[in-house]
Amino acid sequence: MGSESANRPLVAVVIAIFAVHERALRLLLVRRMREQHHQRWVLPGGRVRLEENLEDCARRELAEQAGICGVYLEQLYTFGRVSADPRGRVVNVAYYAVMPPDRVVLRHSADAGEAEWFGFDALPILEFDHQEIVTAARRRLAAKLDYSTVAFQLVPEMFTLGELQEVYEIIQGAGLDKRNFRRRVLALGAIEETCEKRNDGRSRPARLYRARQPGSVAIVR
Repeated sequence: MGSESANRPLVAVVIAIFAVHERALRLLLVRRMREQHHQRWVLPGGRVRLEENLEDCARRELAEQAGICGVYLEQLYTFGRVSADPRGRVVNVAYYAVMPPDRVVLRHSADAGEAEWFGFDALPILEFDHQEIVTAARRRLAAKLDYSTVAFQLVPEMFTLGELQEVYEIIQGAGLDKRNFRRRVLALGAIEETCEKRNDGRSRPARLYRARQPGSVAIVR
């Protein structure tokens, strides 16, 4: 029984967390401090314990490795390429999430060493199958923009339509027509105009909007 169990694949979770900060898409990575692959950057995550549900494991690892709690997670895909992990057979169940980096305080841990936001155009080489996971997660995130309110999690609680459009453009990697974008976003009925405006000193004060149900704006299936 023991030898049979030792030959079974390990099940782990990994989490791709995105944020938009300083006009760039960013990804949260942690640096490994264990003996194997020491000092290498990876997605946060770890092995699933026997008594844990998958999402419970993901939340525990995020709290332990980066001090992140309360984030909405969506399961992305299961990755199980045989040669992905040189340490042995591992099946990774991937999740992804979005959040603004200024709402979290990243902390060090004995396991991860350090956690850091990286610009998407300056990612280090990732270990195992994590680059494959990141690519799939970004593709899913971009697709979600067309039929969900996921982008509202990447702007402040009150935002201008210009700020929201910029998030869409950063994630999709392409410019959008201002008039068509605003017509489409307002047609969703998911945001409401506030009585406030923001003045950046360069143009007329811009109207501020907010999600109709702050705090419950999650990735819509």
